[in-house]
Amino acid sequence: MLRLEPRAAPSQAMTLASPVLALLLTAAVAALILAGLGKDPLSGLQVLFLEPLSDRRQITEVLLKATPLIVIALGLAVCYRANVWNIGAEGQFLLGCVGGGGLALWLTGLAQQGIVLPKPLGVTLVLLAGMLGGLLWAALVALLRDRFNANEILVSLMLVYVAQQVVNALVFGPWKDPQGFNMPQTALFHASLHLPPLVERSRLHVGLVIALVLAVLATLFLFRSFRGFQLQVGGLAPAAARYAGFSSRAALWTALLLSGALAGLAGAMEVAGPIKQVTPYLSTGLGFTAIIVCFVGRLHPLGIVAAGVLLSLMLIGGELAQSRLGLPNAMASVLQGLLLLILLACDTFIHQRLRWVPTPRRAA
Repeated sequence: MLRLEPRAAPSQAMTLASPVLALLLTAAVAALILAGLGKDPLSGLQVLFLEPLSDRRQITEVLLKATPLIVIALGLAVCYRANVWNIGAEGQFLLGCVGGGGLALWLTGLAQQGIVLPKPLGVTLVLLAGMLGGLLWAALVALLRDRFNANEILVSLMLVYVAQQVVNALVFGPWKDPQGFNMPQTALFHASLHLPPLVERSRLHVGLVIALVLAVLATLFLFRSFRGFQLQVGGLAPAAARYAGFSSRAALWTALLLSGALAGLAGAMEVAGPIKQVTPYLSTGLGFTAIIVCFVGRLHPLGIVAAGVLLSLMLIGGELAQSRLGLPNAMASVLQGLLLLILLACDTFIHQRLRWVPTPRRAA
């Protein structure tokens, strides 16, 4: 019978080649799906992977979509390296939208009375409020895990749906714009609270620069600081961490609070950037897509930047394929799931090998 057995430690080149191989195999499977749907595979792959990079506007849209994915995934990478399984970044993202959006609404009211903050100060306060919202939502997960030993996977996931109801209650209730024709949305934020554009005549904003700076800081934190070393040891070898005197409680709180703060920052950048208001349709699955970004990027901050752009490319390509080829709107989600499954399969065969083991004969 066939049995999986561990290989010798794979080289770094093989580990880095795994995502590239997974992407190529995903493209091959996508071509088969397109052929099965009666579409030209080559034209379909061109729309999915090349069309989003065809002009300046499309490229800026890809980078715009990649920005929150990168920011959220950086926080999740810290969690997963510490063996803390935060699955609820989507809820923390939504509370970041609430925190940043709530402060932006209040500052908008002040601006209508003639009190306008300088743009750098106003934008910074909105982003900090978003970080605080995501941090507090993640703190609930840390508290329940620390005090009652509740499973952080289930708690963080269930809090996503609570967060969505919080957003709904606000935009259908006290935050609804009285001049918005009864639409469930807030008033538009004052111009002094909008994130400055990074490229003229595009929606891309300075959040991309913030994401890249955070990637560098996360790299330094994980691989050049003692605190990051403690987190990773606790994730890889809990017994060794306890023997060394590293606190598992401190690792839990540090990882979750940092992850929640970054997810909240992504939420604040979303409402202060392209949306410029709070609506009930903020949840687009970015928090869940960021999980795939983490693993495609090998839980490394710099790899996450590349993976975030790749997943954003697939999302934009899926939208183009829907409008131009008539493909189902779930095509992008299917490709994301395929990429993750194939990546896990590639990793399995890099670290293990199939070996035929004869079945022992039973005694007569």
